[in-house]
Amino acid sequence: MSSLVRSVGTIGSLTALSRVFGFVRDMLLARVLGAGLAADAWQLAFTLPNTFRRLFAEGAFSVAFVPMYTRRLAGDGGEQAADEFAGDVLSIFVWVLLGFSALCMIAMPGIVWLLARDYQSVAGKFDLSVMLSRVTFPYLALVSLVAMLSGVLNARSRFGPGAFVPVLLNIVMIAGIIAGYYLRGDSGDDTIVATALAISLSLAGVAQLAYMWRVTRKAGVKLKVTAPKITPDVKRLGMLILPATFGAGIYQISQLVDTFFATSLPQGSLSLLKFADRLNQMPLGIFGIALGTAILPMLARHIQSGDKREAQRLQTNAVEIAMLLCLPCAVALSICAEAFTAGIFQGGKMTANDTAIMGNIVMALVAGLPAYVLVKVFQPAFFSREDTRTPVFVAAGALIVNIGLNFWVVPRYGIVGLAAATATTATLNVLTLYTILQIRGWFSMSWKLAGRIGRQIVATAAMGAVLWWLTPALQPYWSGHAFARIWSLSALVAVGAIVFFVTAYFVGALDKDLIAQLRRRRPAASGKSPGSSSE
Repeated sequence: MSSLVRSVGTIGSLTALSRVFGFVRDMLLARVLGAGLAADAWQLAFTLPNTFRRLFAEGAFSVAFVPMYTRRLAGDGGEQAADEFAGDVLSIFVWVLLGFSALCMIAMPGIVWLLARDYQSVAGKFDLSVMLSRVTFPYLALVSLVAMLSGVLNARSRFGPGAFVPVLLNIVMIAGIIAGYYLRGDSGDDTIVATALAISLSLAGVAQLAYMWRVTRKAGVKLKVTAPKITPDVKRLGMLILPATFGAGIYQISQLVDTFFATSLPQGSLSLLKFADRLNQMPLGIFGIALGTAILPMLARHIQSGDKREAQRLQTNAVEIAMLLCLPCAVALSICAEAFTAGIFQGGKMTANDTAIMGNIVMALVAGLPAYVLVKVFQPAFFSREDTRTPVFVAAGALIVNIGLNFWVVPRYGIVGLAAATATTATLNVLTLYTILQIRGWFSMSWKLAGRIGRQIVATAAMGAVLWWLTPALQPYWSGHAFARIWSLSALVAVGAIVFFVTAYFVGALDKDLIAQLRRRRPAASGKSPGSSSE
């Protein structure tokens, strides 16, 4: 478990740093733009390249590329064979990205119409969305190359650089918000801020790629861009990517579906959904992505060596860590939703009514938080065996259910119903994946793991009871001035964490071996081999 804990710790801590900067970015954005015309147009322009990034680059491409690269790295050819394979992929990947980006930028009016045709009913909103989307879309090509280089380093157990690049993104975008705010001045023209943000996104992609290329070269990876050639390995990668695009990206595809429905609701709905998802993404990004990134190359190595026992143990540890961290986060976010949305986002152009709606959206979204994270744990069990087809059918079924639910709940419950439908279908997705894993004998939940999760639920219930009592008492403070908001929200987090972990310790929800690994993490890190991550 020690390598998994260290890897998750490295990725999670750097991702947490990125999330902190992301919160600063969104706090500024909420106050500067609020939830109006320009804010909705920006959120759509930001959603498009980011969804394709998560779907193709960090989703389908990574889950197909990393196991293949890992096998070559551990094979007879070693680093040379692995780097030759990566170079062949890069030589094709660059041209595919350039062509896809160019086509999308040309077709952007049609893409925006498909996702947000109702924007045409508001003067200037549709045209602004098209313009901003064209400015932001080059980010997709840049960050896709970043994702490939990150996959190369992840296969070599260097998780730090890939987890750090989102920090660069948020720093550059914060600068873009500040620049747009001062350029707008007293004119009140929010399109100036939105345009500055769009430009900053593409500049952030340049900064991320430059950083990752430098780190990759420094790690001794030798990649060469040559004339494109479709080798048998590249062809196999392409065949794996096609189904993995859907299987790995149910959450991202659902985001596009949600965007379509959100743009049909009153102005500001899309912005409120995206801000609410920032709170949901905090634990998902820190724990879910960290676990999924760390487990894939490790699981691929165990399966390649035929060590089924170690593969089962690795997945069991990942599920235990996921539930230990996600259950309390989901309950705490649900109970304290209004406190966090008002305390973090309210101010400037973001009104109290906006944050109240946002709080309800958060409550609906986090109901599916354990499912969002467990999907990241279960999918590598398929991808590491090069089975990218099974998650396709599971994801297709969940997506069909999601669309059907949206048609029923959105007219009745609006943006909150849309968020609840997303959580429901994510839960359906993860339950189906687990059932298939158990039937195939690839993973099954032991009684020991079930008992541990049961104790985690007891500790979560104790924490929830305390927060239920404490939150109303702190209401005057988390809606007050800046210092009062900081200490009241910090108090909620601290009290919740203390109650949960103390209760978890006494009821036996904490694995003593896990605690020992966490305590030994720093000394273990000092004995790393020269080729391991130093971040």
